[in-house]
Amino acid sequence: MDAIEQKILSILDSRADELQALAQDLFTHAEQGYHEYRTAQIVSDALKKLGLETREGLAITGLRASIGKPTGPNVALIGELDGLACPTHPMATDQGFAHSCGHYAQIVCMLGAAMALTDPEVAASLDGTATFFAVPAEEFQGGDLRDEVRRTHDVHCAGGKCELLRRGEFDDIDMAVTTHSLMVDRDSDVDLMLGNSACTGFVGKTVLIHGRASHAAAAPHLGVNALNAACLGMSALGMVRETFQEKDCVRVHPYIRQGGEAVNIVPSEVIVDMMVRANNQAAVEAVSAKVDNCFKGAAMAIGCDIDIVNAQGYMPCPERLPDEILWDCAKLLGDGLKVQSIPAGACNTASTDVGDLFAVMPVLNFTFGGSTGDLHSKDYAVSDLNVAHIVPAKMMALLAYRLLKDGAAEARKIIDGYQAPYTKEGYKAYTEKMSG
Repeated sequence: MDAIEQKILSILDSRADELQALAQDLFTHAEQGYHEYRTAQIVSDALKKLGLETREGLAITGLRASIGKPTGPNVALIGELDGLACPTHPMATDQGFAHSCGHYAQIVCMLGAAMALTDPEVAASLDGTATFFAVPAEEFQGGDLRDEVRRTHDVHCAGGKCELLRRGEFDDIDMAVTTHSLMVDRDSDVDLMLGNSACTGFVGKTVLIHGRASHAAAAPHLGVNALNAACLGMSALGMVRETFQEKDCVRVHPYIRQGGEAVNIVPSEVIVDMMVRANNQAAVEAVSAKVDNCFKGAAMAIGCDIDIVNAQGYMPCPERLPDEILWDCAKLLGDGLKVQSIPAGACNTASTDVGDLFAVMPVLNFTFGGSTGDLHSKDYAVSDLNVAHIVPAKMMALLAYRLLKDGAAEARKIIDGYQAPYTKEGYKAYTEKMSG
């Protein structure tokens, strides 16, 4: 451990109480994606208090600030602003949102890293740029909200990172550091898990089925029942599931957003939203076509018209076993922590728009313990305040320093060794095709 690393740890130890108070505040005030106005203001105030100049209003609520030297690589330190709909969580807001995925802790982590890296001596040692980037809407937004933010703010993508990439807000970023509450082995006593497990990507899909209304009791024969077509489509979907290959980790999960007009009227307008997931883009597209056939065939059988609207989802995440720099930084945190690698060869069937960052740049990821209960459930709770809030901040700050010290040699090595599936311009072209 060198003197700068000792100083980083000392700074964060000295500001631990401040970070814990911030964590408590954020945890009890979760906000919906693209509506994280209060959270974004807290981040803005904290960054400005550190003497940083912010750029705000990025994809509605996103914001960023940078420190370091513009002559070297630019490393984004990512924190996600949003909570999710979980009205049964004991800390849910009146609107039914809760931080039962732990995103608030990412903001604590990012701001803790900013506290350490803005120290003048630490900042002077960075041979590149550290960008503190608070991003909106990691949780995929439903069709009604997608329609709202497109109409009111010209937001084309359901995921915040996707939209920021589309708008060019990552054009100057060379690599990213991300973190999350433990995604796998949540029943274990792991404090830090290093690396990024493979995750599925997906396409969002809205099926609009148009029938004909009539009196459900007096004249059902005059109607064309759109709800019957939707149910038949889901039955067909169940019958094609045996064609999904296990190696692709396919998941398809629909729900009926609108099921008709009234109980005594033959349903004439039905809307089905769904996500079609797989661990590779080719499988996402192949399964998406099968799903379309299920609902098109069902609509034809019942006599309905149908429109299917695809929305850009998230790209699959590749597996990235821990780089040596992750192990080196974790060792600096002391011997009392339980640290392990992600399980090699496992696929997390959940999805994240971190996959869209992986599509254009290298990403270093670690996840942290200190919580119990399932993610996205009423049971999610913090069990160890230090592991959930302070340890990740230390880890992110140490990573940024090690990536950017000594001519940013470590960052340059990782950037040069990464083969991105897309160029940034190629990714933007893909999003325009998918989202219009």
